[in-house]
This record gives sequence, C-alpha cells and structure tokens, in this order.
Amino acid sequence: MSTPSDVVVLPSPSPTPRRAVRRLAIRFGDFPVIPTAILLAVALVAIFANQLAPHNPEIGSLTARFKPPFWQTGGSMKYILGTDQLGRDVLSRLIFGARVSMVVGIMAVLVAGVVGTVLGILSGYLGGWVDQVIMRVTDTWLALPALTFAIFLAAIVGPSMWNIVIILGVTYWTRYARVIRGEVLSLREREFVRLAVVAGCSKWSIMARHILPNVVNSAIVLGSLMLGVVIITEATLSFLGVGVPPPQPAWGLMLSDGKQGLMVGYWWLTVFPGLCIMLMVLSANLIGDWLRVKLDPQLRQL
Repeated sequence: MSTPSDVVVLPSPSPTPRRAVRRLAIRFGDFPVIPTAILLAVALVAIFANQLAPHNPEIGSLTARFKPPFWQTGGSMKYILGTDQLGRDVLSRLIFGARVSMVVGIMAVLVAGVVGTVLGILSGYLGGWVDQVIMRVTDTWLALPALTFAIFLAAIVGPSMWNIVIILGVTYWTRYARVIRGEVLSLREREFVRLAVVAGCSKWSIMARHILPNVVNSAIVLGSLMLGVVIITEATLSFLGVGVPPPQPAWGLMLSDGKQGLMVGYWWLTVFPGLCIMLMVLSANLIGDWLRVKLDPQLRQL
C-alpha cells in the first residue's frame, strides 16, 4: 500500500503557445494599431523635434517666401513641404507644433483629470453640503460654452502655452467631476466600503485606498476621449490669436497664418497643419473608444 510520500504529483499542463496566442488575439484583436502608431509617431517627433527639424521654425528667409512642396514646380528638397509667407520651413514648424500640441493636450488632460477626480470623489462620498457646493459649481461651469469660456480666460491672462494648459484644465475639469461622482455614489454602497467603515477606517483613508483605485479606469477612459477635445480647443485658441503666441509654432497658429494664402494657391500652408490636427484627434478618439470598451465591464458583457 502506497504512502502519501509515494504519490507523484504531476504539474498542471501549461497552456500551449498556440492557445496563448489565440487568447491574446481574441482580447486584443481589435486593438487600434494605426491610431496608436500615429500618436506614438507624434510623441517621438515632439520629443526629438530639435534633432528632426531641418531648419529653425521661427526664422525664415524673405528670398524663400511661398516655396511650394518639393514635388511641385519651383519646389526644392531644401524645403520639403514648402515655406510660408515669411520664408519659414513648413516641415520644421509642423515638427515643433507637434510638441506644443502634445504638451498642451497631455498636461491639460492631467490637470483637468486630477482636479475633477478629486472633487468628484469628495462630492460623491462626503455628500451633504460638500456635494451641494461642488455640484452647483459644476452645473454653473457646464452651463457655460466651453470654447467661449476658454477664449474669455485666455484673453484675460494673456497668450502663453502654460497659460493655455491651466485654462483648458480649468475649463474641462467638470466632465471628470460629474462622471466620477456618479461612480462614487455607487461604490460607497458596496460591501467592501461598508466593511472599511466598520473596521474604523477614516473617510480620507477610504477615499484614497478603496474609492480612488476603483474610479481610475473611468478617469483614464475619459482622459483619452478628452485629449482630442483639448487639442481641438488649443488649435482654435491659437487660430483666434489667444493661444500660443507667435512666432512659436503651433498648428492652429499655422492655420491662421495660412488662411489668406489659401485662395491664391498656397494650399500647403493650411492643408498640412489641418491634416496633422485631424490625424491626431481622430487617433486619440479611436483609442479612447477602444479603452472605453475594454475597461467597461458592461460593454464587455461580463
């Protein structure tokens, strides 16, 4: 008769590589590869703009004004995408404009996300007069047209890249506060929160250790969706002259400078920056939609 020490325990069979690949294909089969590649390319261009730009984006030559792209008559490889009304290289300005869009977009989303998430958690969990004050301020903010309010603030504080970051963060924090508050109202009735209260945890500890980790997914999804909105708003402010000040290159400012030449055939001054804005915003929205589906259990039908 065998003893327990004589029993040989066989290791459980590990999943085959083919099965693991199949699981990854099912889970990430709809991953937005092209939008992600576009955003990564824009990020790399923004980081290494000093090394990639062939010319100084703020200094031009009056003898090289309105040079067309290299494939048109009169163009040259020295200015691959042509020059503007001051003889500045369009490609170099697009490269440095990517840095402005990435910095303003990411930092404004972070500022709005942090402010809105904190206020949403406080409003949803504490309730009472705290909830009333925060939500009435949020309702007032949401009643104001976002673009008009941003233009008003930009006209007051003056044009600057970091001023635009603060303005956009102040303008869009209400989206986060409203969504996060709704999440917290549901979470505070869950058993793990009630057990934390029974265990004697303070309100601040519960909000930091139990509530915050459960609303991070919603904040990330909302941030990815807001990135495109913030980039469009920054380009609009620059187009209207209250955003990034010249001669600092920004895609919206390039559209503003090139609109007069559009009707006389200088199409590259508006087409290229407009195409950059479109691709970046579309990529951010597609990635945001994918994250929303993957991180929302209801949409995953769990």
